[in-house]
Amino acid sequence: MKHKTHKLHSADIGTLALFILPALIPLIVFWIYPILRSIWISFTDWDFMTPDYSFVWLKNYRALFRDSRFYAALTNTLVFTLGTLIPSVAGGLGLALLLRKNFRGNGIFKFILFSPWITPTVAISIVWSWIYQPSDGIANAVLSLFGLAPLKWISSSQTAMLSVIIVTVWKSLGYAMIFYISALEKVPGELYDASAIDGAGSINQFLSVTWPGISPTTFFLIIITMVNSLQAYDQIQILTQGGPSGSTRTLLYMYYQLGFEEFNMGKATAVAVVMIVLTGGLSLLQFVAGQKWVHYGE
Repeated sequence: MKHKTHKLHSADIGTLALFILPALIPLIVFWIYPILRSIWISFTDWDFMTPDYSFVWLKNYRALFRDSRFYAALTNTLVFTLGTLIPSVAGGLGLALLLRKNFRGNGIFKFILFSPWITPTVAISIVWSWIYQPSDGIANAVLSLFGLAPLKWISSSQTAMLSVIIVTVWKSLGYAMIFYISALEKVPGELYDASAIDGAGSINQFLSVTWPGISPTTFFLIIITMVNSLQAYDQIQILTQGGPSGSTRTLLYMYYQLGFEEFNMGKATAVAVVMIVLTGGLSLLQFVAGQKWVHYGE
């Protein structure tokens, strides 16, 4: 049996391009061009205030990798990412397991838990800045109920990062919960019945049935949470401004300070390029490992 081969004619190519252009133009204008422009600026000494600049090639990168602030910001970014990733994913799963069954008031609880995610981060951060007030804030009032000493929260370099992590996790829990509830509903009930017949308990059912079934969702949430952590800015700006003593300065906040406070846009965009590489690495990880996770969950 002969198979017909179809060749694209010029008219077909034109039609195809016509359908692609509406999606391609915004991609080029708002994503590809800014990235290329940032890479270009990272090789210059542009001060952001004047139109004049000179090419310094790798000078900004050499200065960046010799700057102790960069490694401190990189460490803070790693701590912030891990500190938000594990509680957000694990907490979202725990809430989903509690709320996946229909009971009275179930929808209200889901709405309350999900509402922080759809609330602007700036508004949430302002409210939490009041909660963290050392003298009359709710956080220290709660600690006093348990006989614990009050903390300085965002005013101390010892607790500032923890304070920002708490706000970020509180905001993200509902997002992870919604995805996990949807994933749990897709796990076939017959598998639970079969495992129960085999004598599997609740823990064994979770490990052998639930976890493989929700593993693609878990992988997705891990990647998204890590990317969101790299892009976190609003809560840091409102709560701590990168302090005290740089204890909450992440790579993105370092970019802001270099570019818009020190007017060293060349070095700032070098930080941005490093962040692009990190984000691209996470995307590559998702592309390579995603299929394995999907097959594991099937």
